[in-house]
Amino acid sequence: MPSHTPRLTVLPDARGARRDRPTLLLTGGSGVLGRALIDELAADFDLLCLRRNTPLCDPRVRELEGDLVAPRLGLTPLAWHELALRVDVVVHSAAETNWRTPPEDIMRTNVRGADNVLDLAARADAPLYLVSTAFVANTPSDEDRARFPGAAAYLDSKSLAERMVREAGVPGVVVRPSVVMGDSATGRIAGQQGLTKTIGSMILGQVPVLPGAPDARIDMVPQDYVARALADLVRGGVGGGEYWLTAGKEAVELREFADVCADAAVRHGLPRPQRPRLIPVEALHRLLLPMLEGTALPASLRRRLEHYAELLLVFQWELPFDTSFGEPHCGTRPTRAGLRSALARNAESWAEDHSGLLRRHRAAANSPAKAAS
Repeated sequence: MPSHTPRLTVLPDARGARRDRPTLLLTGGSGVLGRALIDELAADFDLLCLRRNTPLCDPRVRELEGDLVAPRLGLTPLAWHELALRVDVVVHSAAETNWRTPPEDIMRTNVRGADNVLDLAARADAPLYLVSTAFVANTPSDEDRARFPGAAAYLDSKSLAERMVREAGVPGVVVRPSVVMGDSATGRIAGQQGLTKTIGSMILGQVPVLPGAPDARIDMVPQDYVARALADLVRGGVGGGEYWLTAGKEAVELREFADVCADAAVRHGLPRPQRPRLIPVEALHRLLLPMLEGTALPASLRRRLEHYAELLLVFQWELPFDTSFGEPHCGTRPTRAGLRSALARNAESWAEDHSGLLRRHRAAANSPAKAAS
């Protein structure tokens, strides 16, 4: 899938007129991390954001309409040449993260997209910062690949994109965030993703079981921590290496995650949800998933549990990750208390955005029929 065309490593012409600030091309600017990166980078760079459909409508950036997977990013030869002349730094944050997408489309977007931005970075003589994932450390089993092909394709595509950066012969930095949650202060996040949906289901008491040991950890970090670390690497002129943007030993335990969500439910007038029963991951295929394939459970509940099983198979990690937070030019290392506080703010943000849903659940919980039962 990657191209085998030799990359230009020398800029064909001079960059032209002197500019006050360097120009940074950002892909994925409308995504969860992309919005936070704009907040971090706008003060120091002229931002160009590649987009295909969704306008950013942000006065701090100039939008470049294109196609991540098309040759020359969907630009004309002249526009491609002019872009290479102008760009000083490339941050590639765009990716297909929806695991319900056909696996071949996930591979196409994430691998071909990385190949195209690598080509641009080489032609621009600009360093490339690739946003990967810490979970490339996970190697799905054959059974996991058969049951969860989208998640497996996502991990495979990220691993391949990293290898392309390492072998490209141009300055390349790989950053590996773990699960990215909303802002540490406000809890706000640009879009719904797996963690956000799980928080909501936990608050509503819709998660009776989860795969994982009681002391299993979920490594997740607020989006502003990740954006600050990546921006520090860019501002510091770091031109190579791999950086783990993870909670490491400070990662929140699964039972703490459940307790924070239960506390949020109580604050919003709901009955305190029971802590989900935790099933060891090694028993997942032996017990839980065969049960889901039967007819005893409602289809909606089966789908929800399958979703959580998929998330936790990818995102759980028995041993703490290494972390690069706090190293030179790599942001601030989060604390356990800070991460738990950020999770609580994310839960509050979800509740604020779903006030109507919470009202209906409160009414159902307080109805005479419910009380009688």
